[in-house]
Amino acid sequence: MKIKIAPSILSADFSKLGLELKKAKLAGADLIHVDVMDGHFVPNITIGPVVVKFMRRSTTLALDVHLMIQDPAKYLEAFVNAGSDMITVHIETVNLKELQAIARKLEKAKVKLGISLNPQTPLAKIKPVLGLVDFVLVMSVHPGFGGQAFIPQVIDKISQLRAIFAKDIAVDGGINKQNAKSVKEAGANILVAGSYIFGAKNIKQAINSLR
Repeated sequence: MKIKIAPSILSADFSKLGLELKKAKLAGADLIHVDVMDGHFVPNITIGPVVVKFMRRSTTLALDVHLMIQDPAKYLEAFVNAGSDMITVHIETVNLKELQAIARKLEKAKVKLGISLNPQTPLAKIKPVLGLVDFVLVMSVHPGFGGQAFIPQVIDKISQLRAIFAKDIAVDGGINKQNAKSVKEAGANILVAGSYIFGAKNIKQAINSLR
């Protein structure tokens, strides 16, 4: 599968976000990862639909909006209307019935659905819902803050997931050129990276090193 690189705007300079998005596209990014945090599901607060709306105006790259929030269904319509191309919810925040309803709404809106799981959440938790989603996002750090170190134990989880899931597998957290090879060999094909890309002197070189 094609390896896709998704810079995470959590590590971008928000004082010039439009320029950061342009730099990411020119450097070869495939999509943009948008971390939405509510201060409840994770111990941090980031952005909401308004920022996603203006990001949509600033880039033609696909926006993968990662909802690290409680009750994602409550805000689903707002993020769809803001211009999300992909929306990821956490298995820790939804039950099967809720995810089925989310899947129906996103399919109607032509927005891809992803399911994410935290490092401590067993793979068995998402197995019953794999038929509902377009991709899986495996967290390789504890969500909430950027710049954390990669948790190597998730490599086995990615390998086990690839054995039963043929669609896109993304991995998010602490990704750099040292661990990208292992992550790809395990079966992930979308690499989300924040500080490694936006903190680099040469963004294009950073993206190429991951690819």
